Amino acid sequence: MDPTTDNAGTTGDSPSSRASLEALRAEIAKAVVGQDPAVTGLVVALLCRGHVLLEGVPGVAKTLLVRALAASLELDTKRVQFTPDLMPSDITGSLVYDTRTAEFSFQPGPVFTNLLLADEINRTPPKTQSSLLEAMEERQVTVDGTPRPLPEPFLVAATQNPVEYEGTYPLPEAQLDRFLLKLTVPLPARQDEIAVLTRHADGFNPRDLRAAGIRPVAGPADLEAARAAVAKTSVSPEITGYVVDICRATRESPSLTLGVSPRGATALLSTARAWAWLTGRDYVIPDDVKALALPTLRHRVQLRPEAEMEGVTADSVINAILAHVPVPR
Repeated sequence: MDPTTDNAGTTGDSPSSRASLEALRAEIAKAVVGQDPAVTGLVVALLCRGHVLLEGVPGVAKTLLVRALAASLELDTKRVQFTPDLMPSDITGSLVYDTRTAEFSFQPGPVFTNLLLADEINRTPPKTQSSLLEAMEERQVTVDGTPRPLPEPFLVAATQNPVEYEGTYPLPEAQLDRFLLKLTVPLPARQDEIAVLTRHADGFNPRDLRAAGIRPVAGPADLEAARAAVAKTSVSPEITGYVVDICRATRESPSLTLGVSPRGATALLSTARAWAWLTGRDYVIPDDVKALALPTLRHRVQLRPEAEMEGVTADSVINAILAHVPVPR
């Protein structure tokens, strides 16, 4: 899709932009079966210029999902396997001495890309994890006092395993808050798992996505047109108040020691606008806020130890809050 441009220099129409993003979701489905919410979450993150944390047990196609997204976009992508011995400079880059010129030159690291796959991010120590903070928040990397801007668009898609804790380093709250969404990638339903096995029996190779028929169907221009359309999606004062009431309720919940910050409230408003636009509306309704509340807020709250021992989860607390906060009419 080539977005049109009017005399004022604005990008193309909303329906064409939306069709481009719908084609992106359909293209990813050629490789990944039964993970539509995660696919949609990645598209929402792209629209909001946010980052995504994918959590699921091994073997549920977390890495494949991100690779399929990259293959469906005309964007540069790099993958980093996070390990205990990974150093910050292995991600950001470093100054290298050139013997021919007798000068230091900067060699950019893998973070200088459009889509960075941070595989098993919780397997690397906090010092290396924190090297991504500036990149995720400021979209630049500072080496030897010199800030270097990252390409646009820029998205970090990080994966982590929720059941294996030995040799891992849990992400601190400050870094979790930098992720726009935390998407859970569950085990597939029976019919979806049958479809996965059938594809493999027919010769599907997850390492060769081009052979699976995945082609670039969108690019930077499409994203810019879509983002411009999302920015025009209207939000009423009642919806803004609804978002604030939900986030304030998390700060007063007896099950939580940490509630959602104003940054989290801003994130929920942004994701709700993107979801409203994807579903074909130019205004936000309460259902949009409810649809994105769990992935946007679940990693921004912290359970009390006694609540956790009783089997309470962040999702159950947020669902209870959604059930009790008055919905605007």
